Formats: sequence, C-alpha cells, structure tokens
Amino acid sequence: MIWGKALEIAAVVGLVGAVLFAVYGHGRSTMDAEWQARWSERDAADSLALAAAEVAERAKEQSRQQSINKVIQDGQKAIDSANADAATARATADSLRNEVDRVASRSASQAGSHSCTTAASQAASRAVLVLAELFKRADERAGDLASHADESRIRGLSCEAAYQGISN
Repeated sequence: MIWGKALEIAAVVGLVGAVLFAVYGHGRSTMDAEWQARWSERDAADSLALAAAEVAERAKEQSRQQSINKVIQDGQKAIDSANADAATARATADSLRNEVDRVASRSASQAGSHSCTTAASQAASRAVLVLAELFKRADERAGDLASHADESRIRGLSCEAAYQGISN
C-alpha cells in the first residue's frame, strides 16, 4: 500500500509537472509569437520608411538635376548669344579694317603727289601702312580676347548658378 500510495503521489507529481511544463511551453510559444509579430511590424515600418526616404531623395535628386539642366541650357543660350554678338562685331571690325586699308592705300598713293621729297613721301606712306596693319592686328586680338572673356564669364556665372541651385 505504501508503494501504491507512493506511486499515486509520484503519478500526481508527474502529472502536475507535465501540466506545468505544458503551460510553460504554451506561454513561451505565445510570447515568441507576440515578439515575432512585433518584429514583423517593425520590419514592415522600417521598409516603408526606407521606401519613403528613397522616394524623397530621388525627388530631391531629380529637382537638382533639373535645376542644373536649366542652368546649362541658359548658359548655352548666353554663350550662343555672345558668339552671335562677337560675329556681328567681327563683321563690323572687318568692314572697318577694309576701310582703314582703303584709306591707307589711298594715302600711300597720294603721298607721291605731294611737293615734298620722294624719300619723305615714301616714309610717310610706309608709316601709314604700318599703322594700318598695327590697328588691324590690335583690333583682331582685342576681338579674340573679348570673345574668350565673355565665354569665361558666362561659364563662371553658370557654374555659380548651378552651385546655388544644388546648395538650396
């Protein structure tokens, strides 16, 4: 009987232990499921936040690129306008140079008709021709330098505008 009672107590203790272990296992699995759900929610929220951040950054990038493209187009228009103005100035300068050549050659041909000595008239005609050539070269060089200066200025202003567009 004692053995029967001890067996009975052992069975009850074993049954209580098994029930307690089952309750512990159920609580643990419930807690794991709850934490897993929280992690899944957090991961989903992180994914949505990442996607929203990417969209916002792409919008910023596209806005900056559009700003840069506009600056480039405006700069190119300004350079084209400056080049057209330079071409007009060159044409005007060419006509002025032709007029100077015409006046210089007329002065040189008329120098021989003056009553002064032949040597003096030849020196005067050479001086007129040299001065005319000097004027032509100086005018050509000034036109070239002005063209380069205009283009450099426009490119610098375009670069500054692009920087301002990006930094804002």
